Amino acid sequence: MNVRDAVKQRILDLCEANNITINKLALESGLTQSTLNSIINTGSNNPTLTTIAKICVGLKITVREFFDDALFENIEQEIG
Repeated sequence: MNVRDAVKQRILDLCEANNITINKLALESGLTQSTLNSIINTGSNNPTLTTIAKICVGLKITVREFFDDALFENIEQEIG
């Protein structure tokens, strides 16, 4: 799994665990719905750490908690 896929899956998992929709997360995070949809639906947006930090604010977790998941243990190294 690459970083983009792991981030996407982690967002989906956390939304499900917290019973929050992507639209609600966008509102709580101060991000546009199109930004989150780009990360979740198309995978075309490789989110920055700043974007992930905003998502964490919306989920009421720390960045450390976001990345503290088995999804990030065996990330394929991306070159390019």
